[in-house]
Amino acid sequence: MGYALSEALASYGARITLISGPTSLYLKNENITLIPVTTADEMFEASVKHFALSNGAILAAAVADFKPAKADSRKIKSSQNGLLLNLVPTRDIAMHLGKMKTEKQFLAGFALETENEKENALKKLKNKNFDFIVLNSLRDKGAGFKTDTNKISILDKNNNLSNFELKSKTEVAEDIIDKLLEI
Repeated sequence: MGYALSEALASYGARITLISGPTSLYLKNENITLIPVTTADEMFEASVKHFALSNGAILAAAVADFKPAKADSRKIKSSQNGLLLNLVPTRDIAMHLGKMKTEKQFLAGFALETENEKENALKKLKNKNFDFIVLNSLRDKGAGFKTDTNKISILDKNNNLSNFELKSKTEVAEDIIDKLLEI
């Protein structure tokens, strides 16, 4: 969704900074500057740096909530009898940007939920200081990851809810931009 949103916004003349993890997707519009990252920490640092200089952000990445406590540069051999992996929380990009956000900036996010979808998305909307949140469901076939389609609902800070049918991610990006224009 981040690539579809970037392309759609850039087609309207917006200058976009896209912070992205590894992907096979590519960009077509020269109004998009790609900042490649490979870790949650790199994404956090790049997001904080670039958000301070922007009009706002749409947080579409699915950043892991946890990471290994210690990274190992060596291969872990499969001959070992067991592996205990200690995890620590990653820094919450959305929470941090929500605290940084000024009155002149917008902030929107995504929520992928498996249960109590609307309630969890509303909680995230408020806790992260989003103007609106795009809700994905794992229950919807053809929505979310590894597909060119998505099915979303958008909830805003005024408790308005808009539901959309399954569409191409390009069409979903236009729905999200329409919501962005309302704020």
